[in-house]
Amino acid sequence: MKRSPMTLRGAELLRTELKRLKGEDRPRTIKAIAEARAHGDLSENAEYHAAREQQGFIEGRIKEIETRLAAAEVIDVAQLARSDRVVFGATVDLEDQDNGSAVSYQIVGEDEADIRAGRISIASPIARALIAKSVGEVVEVAAPGRTCSYEIIAVRYI
Repeated sequence: MKRSPMTLRGAELLRTELKRLKGEDRPRTIKAIAEARAHGDLSENAEYHAAREQQGFIEGRIKEIETRLAAAEVIDVAQLARSDRVVFGATVDLEDQDNGSAVSYQIVGEDEADIRAGRISIASPIARALIAKSVGEVVEVAAPGRTCSYEIIAVRYI
């Protein structure tokens, strides 16, 4: 099984979702199926079919989360050795060389990525360009239609 990096925060979020799915959503759906069955003819029972569809979604998501957690290499960002090199889990402050704008990204696992929250996937082009680079270096990132240049201003571990 291929190991995939994940921050401690990302693993905790998945564990919380898994606990909710198993402890709340699954039992509620099983109860809804039982109630719908009690109404009789299942062939035309929309409640029954909706509950079964929901059950399928829940079971699929449980399996997906369990697989991802089993394959995760959980990295606690707080335990990383501090340096000016970009590594998985680090937050990187960048300056766009074209317009001088500043941006910060934390490099996280694929399941944790949320560009609006400043978290980018380790598999993204910008993260791949940043990994192993140091403060002061300029990286080139191929973006649709152009190449962007960013200077690494700071590397933080938060």
